[in-house]
Amino acid sequence: MYRTVGYIERDPETGLYVAIIPGIPGAHTQAVTLDELQKNLKEVVELCLEEMTPEERELLPEFVGIQQVEVTV
Repeated sequence: MYRTVGYIERDPETGLYVAIIPGIPGAHTQAVTLDELQKNLKEVVELCLEEMTPEERELLPEFVGIQQVEVTV
């Protein structure tokens, strides 16, 4: 089993939810709802991991945490 975290934003122009997995090249998707996005993201991660060799999967970064940064400009 591989566990990771997706970065999710809502595109203001299209209204779609967009997600990426920063540590996996090609792991990105979009959807109208968060439920659909979760399903799509799982599928794309499975496909990306299937294409990787065991050695490449060993080199994937380990998720540590998220920090939100707020600045005043």
